[in-house]
Amino acid sequence: MGSDLVVTFAWLTVAGAVVAVVIRLLLPRVLAWRGVWFSWHTRFGPAMVFDSADADGTTVRLLNVNGTYQSVCYVDDDLLWDPVCEYHRSWAQVVHRTWPLRGWARAEGVVRRCLVMGGGGYSFPKWLVAYRPDFACVAVEIDPAIVRIARERLFVDKLEKDFEVRDTGRLELPVADAWAFLQEDEQGFDLIVNDAFRGNRPLGPMQTDEGARVVRAHLRVGGVYIGNVRSALEGRGAHVLKEAREAFEREFDHVKIIPERPEEPRKKGNNALVAWNDGAGGKD
Repeated sequence: MGSDLVVTFAWLTVAGAVVAVVIRLLLPRVLAWRGVWFSWHTRFGPAMVFDSADADGTTVRLLNVNGTYQSVCYVDDDLLWDPVCEYHRSWAQVVHRTWPLRGWARAEGVVRRCLVMGGGGYSFPKWLVAYRPDFACVAVEIDPAIVRIARERLFVDKLEKDFEVRDTGRLELPVADAWAFLQEDEQGFDLIVNDAFRGNRPLGPMQTDEGARVVRAHLRVGGVYIGNVRSALEGRGAHVLKEAREAFEREFDHVKIIPERPEEPRKKGNNALVAWNDGAGGKD
């Protein structure tokens, strides 16, 4: 009896392994037939890219990694570089209001340097390259598989060709840990944007006193920080935003919150935390 159970268990184990292999081989093909591009091979789990439509019926393309939506972009040529998400649109408004748009400039005329922490589909860097020629952008992504997906499926290759950024140096896409990259930088930035998440968790200590101090130390005179703080505005889920705001208020003269969902204050949203100083230094 005991030997029969062992044999049965062994066969079940083999059968389970075979089924797993078959699923692994066939799932990408089945999804491709449904118009979904699929890959098992990213640092944080399987990735899918597929087209859908927004509330107005406009076609959008989404990147989902391990069940979490990481990025979304338009597909139509005339909208390709426009931000889809409301919080990215609010960031664009911050940039427009902070630095008046200048004319097109050659590489040597680009004086403003931007760090975007977190690549994903590179939504904000794409907007910055397309609409702010006075900026050079360094967008840091930790996962080389995500970089490849963004190039091949989310139009980053097209962006590089259309705006010739490899020749002008207006866009760099290093594969690195964004927190370490910021700490090691020696040139400083006019704009630091934090859009890095692992699932729903923010990047390292970027919402703490340490994070605020490091940001302050790496901003140039007149520089601005924009952080994506995923949090509710009120209730139990609001502590993340409260802690981030208090940390940056201890280092910066001005901190402003631009909520994504002001009409639903108890629901989590991608709220923009904007921080800047009046003069050359931080708060004393």
